[in-house]
Amino acid sequence: MTTPAPHAIHPTRPLRGGTPIPIVGLGVYQTPAGEPTRRAVRHALSVGYRHIDTARIYDNEEDVGRAIRESGVPREEIFVTTKLWNSDHGYDRALRACDASLRRLGLEWVDLYLVHWPVAHARRETWRAMVELKAGGKARAIGVSNFTVRHLEEVLASSDVVPQVNQIELHPFLFPRDIVAFCEKHGIVVEAYSPLTRGERLPDSRIVAVADALGQTPAQILVRWGIEHGFVSLPKSVRPKRIEENAEVFGFTIPAEHMKTLDALHEDLHTSWDPTGAP
Repeated sequence: MTTPAPHAIHPTRPLRGGTPIPIVGLGVYQTPAGEPTRRAVRHALSVGYRHIDTARIYDNEEDVGRAIRESGVPREEIFVTTKLWNSDHGYDRALRACDASLRRLGLEWVDLYLVHWPVAHARRETWRAMVELKAGGKARAIGVSNFTVRHLEEVLASSDVVPQVNQIELHPFLFPRDIVAFCEKHGIVVEAYSPLTRGERLPDSRIVAVADALGQTPAQILVRWGIEHGFVSLPKSVRPKRIEENAEVFGFTIPAEHMKTLDALHEDLHTSWDPTGAP
């Protein structure tokens, strides 16, 4: 195994209840199952990542689990997230789905289990199952993904257990201040998926200008922007050098004038799913 690099990623922030979550993780959305996923996860862990984010629908949970075991890094040092897919909503189905994910991962627990999408007519029973999974120790923390303010309000109205995380697409070109403010008010940590805009805005001249001014790459600016706002960032790549680059974001800060420029780039750019109209 490669010796962890000097930039080993250990900064964390506490979730509600105290569970620490590393503020940068490796996302494996659309990373092909098999050796591509295993290679990416092994390399990320070897250079200091301690947070891996997968999901049932990604079809690579088994490879994530195998790579974790092959890495030589103790399980207790790695924060593992997976997610409940749409077809598994409802109390009984959600309980079974978590068990199935744990079997594929080869783990006794996950550090974070998320409701992947706000499926209508089943959210309350699904959330009841999520609470049960946390109480039983199969998930050390629970949360949601792609939830808007009204979806979050529904959860809070139906349960006294507040989601610990809301994972949403988030970057300067998609900065939903209403969701962020709601989460901050209720102590919900915001995670940013697709923080690099899936590459669509990396060449943007305004991003490049900030990167040049600070001696960083555009990808590093986008990841660091989220960190400056207190978000957990989940960049993805299968390329070793890019995996390392996306982690090298703790040796600099973005000055206020540049943050102001970046914050003004919002254009409601969804590069993945748009949950705005989800009932």
